[in-house]
Amino acid sequence: MSIFEVGRLCVKIAGRDAGRTCVVVEAAGNGYVIVDGDVRRKKVNVRHLEPLDKTVNVKSKASSADVKKAFEKEGLSVWETKAKNAAERQKKQKAKKVKAEATKAAKPKKAKEAPLEA
Repeated sequence: MSIFEVGRLCVKIAGRDAGRTCVVVEAAGNGYVIVDGDVRRKKVNVRHLEPLDKTVNVKSKASSADVKKAFEKEGLSVWETKAKNAAERQKKQKAKKVKAEATKAAKPKKAKEAPLEA
């Protein structure tokens, strides 16, 4: 039995989420676990976690919603994820075809020069 069993509360000590509380959701093997809580749900090396003496009642592979409910019971904050609203892409405008005649009419005609005789 490992110290990092499912439901163990931990504090991240390395990375972008350092100092935040998380819970082990799944053991990924080879010294890695899946964590969720006040951090982004991700696979983490156990050397980047400091286990706490508390545990939370969550099932293995629990959803983020289940983890959120368990954290709220304990009075802990949870990482809020917000779906991004993708802006509508602008449609490409087709280049207008210009008639060959119009372009020829717009250009000034050059006067033909007579060849110089020496």
